[in-house]
Amino acid sequence: MPTELPPRSRVTIIGSGFAGLATAVRLKQEGRHDFIVLEKSHDVGGTWRDNDYPGCACDVPSNLYSFSFAPNPRWSRAFSQQAELHRYLRDTAVRFGVMPHIVFDAEVLGATWMEDDQEWEIETRAGTVRSQFLISGAGPLSEPSYPDVPGIEDFQGTMFHSAQWNHDHDLSGERVAVLGTGASAVQFVPHVAEAARELTVFQRTPPWILPRPDRNVPELQKRLYNTVPALQKAVRIAVYWRQEAMLPGLVHRPGLLRAVEKLALAHMHWKVKDPELRRKLTPDYKIGCKRILIANDYYPALTRPNVSVVTESVERINPHSITTRDGREHAIDTLIFGTGFHVTDTSISDRIRGRAGETLSERWKGSPQAYLGTSVSGFPNFFLLVGPNTGPGHTSVVFYIESQVAFVLDALRTVDRSRLSSIDVRREVEDDFNREIEERMEGTVWTTGGCGSWYLDANGKNSTLWPGFSFELRWRTRKFDVAAYTTQSESSATAVVRAS
Repeated sequence: MPTELPPRSRVTIIGSGFAGLATAVRLKQEGRHDFIVLEKSHDVGGTWRDNDYPGCACDVPSNLYSFSFAPNPRWSRAFSQQAELHRYLRDTAVRFGVMPHIVFDAEVLGATWMEDDQEWEIETRAGTVRSQFLISGAGPLSEPSYPDVPGIEDFQGTMFHSAQWNHDHDLSGERVAVLGTGASAVQFVPHVAEAARELTVFQRTPPWILPRPDRNVPELQKRLYNTVPALQKAVRIAVYWRQEAMLPGLVHRPGLLRAVEKLALAHMHWKVKDPELRRKLTPDYKIGCKRILIANDYYPALTRPNVSVVTESVERINPHSITTRDGREHAIDTLIFGTGFHVTDTSISDRIRGRAGETLSERWKGSPQAYLGTSVSGFPNFFLLVGPNTGPGHTSVVFYIESQVAFVLDALRTVDRSRLSSIDVRREVEDDFNREIEERMEGTVWTTGGCGSWYLDANGKNSTLWPGFSFELRWRTRKFDVAAYTTQSESSATAVVRAS
């Protein structure tokens, strides 16, 4: 039976992807049952539910891209594919008993802090709920971004984004255009190339691509993981430190990545024999400046006789074609966007309104910031997961999520212990932290690598990535520091309401 939206909940979580489920499970494990999860769709999974395009897979090893409290000894591949990750998330929600707490088809339309009542009023498509705490697990890779190209509304063929794949549309015998060559496109282009009569890939900036060290996991290994859990834990730790080893090259000494760059170039030269095509595919910026991709079948797909790579910029989309800057018109039947997501300008930031009546978007003015990527001054009892500057440039985002969740849970314990009605990070604390992040970002490959990327916000600031080792963030979020926050004590009247 579907969970109905209650009129009131102590804790309300937005989203049931990795972040939302991690929070829900940890609350459950602490014996807390006074929470709900608001999910806009009909199923859990977040980005791994929505992105089901052909070839969709994770580029972080399975043993690390999973919850520490829910190891999966039965991963079928070293790098999990979308369907298996989605199933893992659903199984985790069932296993830890959080499904009854999830309200489906409950997209958040708006959330307003009610100062007099010391709680959030949250409007959803399923109704309205009041909550003392609001936790956003609405990840940054959830809202497709479309390019601002003249004529896009005039196209009369089939058009869709990779995150909204049209599985009912048959690409066989069609002339297909793909705009974008990021992480999603690198995965689905080989599958489109096999089906389409003609495929034209419109490339603005070539990505750096490394070989994908993927493989099927042998049954013996699965059995060992199942019978000796410590073995899988040891492998997870080894993978974690291997990923951390990439960080010095990204942050401290970009020159350390030259060997990685040479490997990527060797990979391309091995897969692509045509010198003109290699020229088109060779990046002119430092590796790591944009997200480093991994793929074995992308380059071979581009060498197929029915595939062409166009590097001239797109000037206009016409009813049945695309016109590029050189005046050429490319006839197409289907247009697929691999143009990424709204990362630093998510719609949820337009819907959450804090103490001063301003939304997160109005507060940020194009450059999101938060203390420890989690708390925003003027937004009491509100926490962000995968918030500003908590994205990984080298490892699993799940590690960051679990660190933030631990911080949030300690905050809730502090509130309970001290009988507080609200906590609000001090503005000077948030600003000092943000200045630190900006200073540390200087000199990193993300700011000096000579590229533009989705890491950068509307003001050109990297408000996405954490400029340090992941274990540093875990250390800094290990304990909630109430001194960094202004607090309001719980009145006796409010205490009665909370207890009822």
